[in-house]
Amino acid sequence: MLKKIDKYLLKDFLGLFLVTLFMCIFVLLMQFVWFHVKDLVGKGVELKVLAEFFIYAVASVVQLALPLAVLLASIICFGNLGERSELTAMKAAGISLFRIMRPLYITAIAISIGALLFSNYVLPASQVKLWALIFSLRQKNPELDIPVGQFCDDIPGYNIYVKDKNVRSGMMYGMMIYDFSKGFKDATVIVADSGRIYFTEDKQYLLLKLYSGESFENIQQKQQRATRTTKSIPYRRETFVEQQLLIDFNTDMARFDDDVLKNQHIAKDIHDLVLSIDSTRLILEDQKMKQAAVMTTAHYFGRERTPERKAIPLADGEKPEQYDLEALYRSLPLSQQLRALTTAVSKARSQKDLVEYNLIVQDEQQRYIRKHEIELHRKFTLSLACLVFFFIGAPLGAITKKGGLGFPVVLAVIMFVIYYIIDNAGWHNARSGIWPTWLGMWISTFAMLPVGVFLTYKATTDSQLFSPEVWERLWEHMKRRTRRIIKHTVRFKDKWIQSKKHYKPFPEATL
Repeated sequence: MLKKIDKYLLKDFLGLFLVTLFMCIFVLLMQFVWFHVKDLVGKGVELKVLAEFFIYAVASVVQLALPLAVLLASIICFGNLGERSELTAMKAAGISLFRIMRPLYITAIAISIGALLFSNYVLPASQVKLWALIFSLRQKNPELDIPVGQFCDDIPGYNIYVKDKNVRSGMMYGMMIYDFSKGFKDATVIVADSGRIYFTEDKQYLLLKLYSGESFENIQQKQQRATRTTKSIPYRRETFVEQQLLIDFNTDMARFDDDVLKNQHIAKDIHDLVLSIDSTRLILEDQKMKQAAVMTTAHYFGRERTPERKAIPLADGEKPEQYDLEALYRSLPLSQQLRALTTAVSKARSQKDLVEYNLIVQDEQQRYIRKHEIELHRKFTLSLACLVFFFIGAPLGAITKKGGLGFPVVLAVIMFVIYYIIDNAGWHNARSGIWPTWLGMWISTFAMLPVGVFLTYKATTDSQLFSPEVWERLWEHMKRRTRRIIKHTVRFKDKWIQSKKHYKPFPEATL
């Protein structure tokens, strides 16, 4: 049953955890949005779509925010207890640090299990929705805003230059339009005194009205393709008072199909990831066996091929016939020798191409397996990181006895940055195949777990690890040791110099 001290600690820790979780999600979300800002800005995205994007993005950063929130909350919680002398009072009452931590590390275990369930059931669905929405936003045409004094290429196949523009009326002056929609060889250049741009009601087309201008069209290439002869007229010039251009420019967002991403590693739970890894490994091993059989039996140790392009297998105990290849080659006429060399080079090249193709196919399947293994290990490593960070943060707070958002936040950020750098390096090495997948994904946990054990031991023994007096005494001790070493070194050097002065070598006659 929960006692009053357990309820007090749980109330303090859970309140801090919710606040720090919101802060971590906000920071990571801003980083994610900044990375995809080019897919959102300038495209006239509706508020509904933006809200959908942020909801899915929050779900994608929760998995990384949970360990950092646990670390921050545990440091601040135990730092506050130490700063208010409540931790000292509990220990004076005979309550050990492990007993004080018991309700909180049970809570950390529950958070780790919840993080695992979240990453297994909620995260795959949110990742599919998020990346489908990102691909849809990338394909959406931006809102058209033609700048003044520079060429605008936002319309595919067109470059538009505007010398001046009236913001209120929307009228543009000194327009120059390069139409490359039919290719660079069939380019059309339009110069107009003024013009205006409209969107059609269905937002599918762009209507460009031009006034008082000329157009130049290259018709020589068209005539050459039609008659295969060169005409003397290189281009056609046309003067107009008013002209209209209808340009295909769809500003609506076409939704990306979610089913396309369901075979990706981000869209699978633990069961589907294991099935995909096992099935792909079986297919890869089967391909390797078939490729080895083709290379050994059909190309090296087989006899002549049948009309069905299959090698005749050797009988049991039968060995391939042995020939003196050099003697056979020398017995042939020169023309047949050249033909034999050409055939040998051609077969060697085809064999080399076959080997390279097999390597490409196998490497693609190996990358597919590594991606799924990385995603499988990540579900467990980030969940277990919540528990590891609790056993780092709680002892740190108990040792430093500093609460609030100052020094604890600095310690938490340093610890998390170290963890993130190690985890990112392991992820890159595992993805490229330099390290085994399990090593690359678990190396950050293996690196931080001894830190948690060490800090927990120091906290239970009431170590003054971060006390300024301890570091000052250590510094003074190191200086005394250094002076002593220098003193002994100088004394030894003086004795050696004195011994060199009294040294008298034997005369040469005696030698």
